Amino acid sequence: MTRGNQRERDRLKAQKAASSQKSKNGKTGSEMQRDKEQVAQIMRQKQQEGNYT
Repeated sequence: MTRGNQRERDRLKAQKAASSQKSKNGKTGSEMQRDKEQVAQIMRQKQQEGNYT
């Protein structure tokens, strides 16, 4: 039954890799701020369009 142990180790390894990927953020503070401003501008435009129709 060595396959069971190998399967368990592979599952733990994959789980560890997935959790480290989830917590990573590849953007710097200025990039995050710029993206946030772009999304906010798009939302403002959508809200204005919604108010006039």
